[in-house]
Amino acid sequence: MISFFGSPLWTPGKLQDLVLLQRGFDITKAEQKPGAIQVFSSSGPNSFHNVSKVEGPGVIIGRKGTLGSVFYSDSSYWPHDTTLWSKDLRGNNAKFVYYALQRIDMTLFDTGAANPTLNRNHVHNLPIFIPERPTQDRIASILSAYDDLIENNRRRIVLLEEAARQLYKEWFVRFRFPGHEHVKIIDGVPEGWSVDAIEEVCQTIGGGTPSTQKREYWDDGEVPWFTPTDVTRNSCLALLNSQTKISDSGLNNSSAKMIPAGSILMTSRASVGFFGINRLAASTNQGFINIVPNDPALRMYLLHNLMWRVEEIRSHAGGATYKEISKGRFRTLPILTPPSGLAGEFEDQATLIHLQVEALHIANQQLAKARDLLLPKLMSGAIAV
Repeated sequence: MISFFGSPLWTPGKLQDLVLLQRGFDITKAEQKPGAIQVFSSSGPNSFHNVSKVEGPGVIIGRKGTLGSVFYSDSSYWPHDTTLWSKDLRGNNAKFVYYALQRIDMTLFDTGAANPTLNRNHVHNLPIFIPERPTQDRIASILSAYDDLIENNRRRIVLLEEAARQLYKEWFVRFRFPGHEHVKIIDGVPEGWSVDAIEEVCQTIGGGTPSTQKREYWDDGEVPWFTPTDVTRNSCLALLNSQTKISDSGLNNSSAKMIPAGSILMTSRASVGFFGINRLAASTNQGFINIVPNDPALRMYLLHNLMWRVEEIRSHAGGATYKEISKGRFRTLPILTPPSGLAGEFEDQATLIHLQVEALHIANQQLAKARDLLLPKLMSGAIAV
């Protein structure tokens, strides 16, 4: 028997014996009301509502748009019309079903023309092997241990980055910085601080894209080359590496430029005002303004100042097809610059926090890699449990 997953030592069956899938429920952003119920679209949980449609635990699959993406909800949720959800788990372990579905390439069953679409009737009859419930429980427990560690680290990252933001707010918005009791504030500016243009305190470097017609600019490339998606899909400020690499030849024959490790990457086109700090020397496409402070002690201050002012930055973006803030306009924006000593104190504390974030982010990538190596072996029965 040809099977999409499972061991021949398990019980032969069809996907619908593991889980019965049902199309989700339509709801627009305008119809969603403030609440704690996650709304799952084909790209995952990206909004909330005050009413659920389904009780957890449950498994959700991308049906339209992002095809075959698999998500898990332990609590009640709202599966969007662009998804399929687990109407009946058939007595199986929900987490096991979640991991099992990741072993099926749902794009093979795309029935859409312009927009990828998955029909549940085309996958319900897929042949699979299903283990007994105790085996399901053990497999789910092993894989969940990795995901639980990843989630714990993710929560720590959120708390750490929030701590840095609150420190910035305390010192540089409320002006309760160390020694503030002895500093006069004149016209809203603490004595000893200066009001500068951004171009006076940092370099602003753009990016570019090598010709896609020349494979030598891309093949076997080792130069990190960030696109805005690398930043918008990243879960924290630490940018460990880019999804795409270019070659030295691609770098030298395009407007892409190398920026040093530890630079501030700010998306400047379409999705304006998303930030990251590159761990390695890298290049970017033209969708960025990359910021290198003249005084290294200003790096974290600059980052948090810009994040605090993100709506102001976006308000300066223009364009008919998509919004973009030009380097020329960005450079003229004013910035309140603290004395180097105070900026250095913030740099030290915020950098220490960022290094912890980076270490946790690296750990999560390693945990995810180990889990993903283990998943097919457990699901094929190659590792007995």
